Amino acid sequence: MLTVEQNIAYFAAIKGIHQNRLKSAIEEVIEKLDLHMHRNKAAGTLSGGNKRKLSVAIAIVGNPPIILLDEPSAGMDPQARRWMWKVISTIAQTKTSGVILTTHLMEEAEALSTKMGIMVQGGIFQCMGSAQHIKNKFGGDKYELEIKLKIPSIEQLRQEIALFDLSKHYTAKKTDIEEDFEEDTEINIGSALEHLKSTGMQPMVLQ
Repeated sequence: MLTVEQNIAYFAAIKGIHQNRLKSAIEEVIEKLDLHMHRNKAAGTLSGGNKRKLSVAIAIVGNPPIILLDEPSAGMDPQARRWMWKVISTIAQTKTSGVILTTHLMEEAEALSTKMGIMVQGGIFQCMGSAQHIKNKFGGDKYELEIKLKIPSIEQLRQEIALFDLSKHYTAKKTDIEEDFEEDTEINIGSALEHLKSTGMQPMVLQ
């Protein structure tokens, strides 16, 4: 089984990159995709996210005029996905390569594309244009709501419990300290919300 570095070298050779440039081209994509720690690992042993990184590295090695990426961030967690978007965006901004990608995420298409199209029935373009054009034509009267949640501390939870008289729904064990909170403390959220409804208050306790 080939390692990460060997895979990149293999496809670089297929693309016809000269031997004199081969090493520098490999180092460049390993640097871009942050694959230093995995360069000598067998490709089959990588996590899903790192396999995606390797696939993108193979696609961009040698700076081809057109790069085709099929769902490059699929299977990645949100943080890794945004990191991958940054890498792809940087490639597109250098103007050395044109990037064509497919995705199921409108957010990804909007973040990375200057032009986008919607395909139906396996390849028929339903619409082609800018993100705003597609939103205007197919979006309808819809709104996007973004919610950011902050994890409360133990003290904040206790204050909320005391404020809304939820003590009967709260069970604390002897090791009620912050590092053991998730494991040793239980809050019956369902019962707490029912209690809030019965008092006529909105079930938005933690802020």
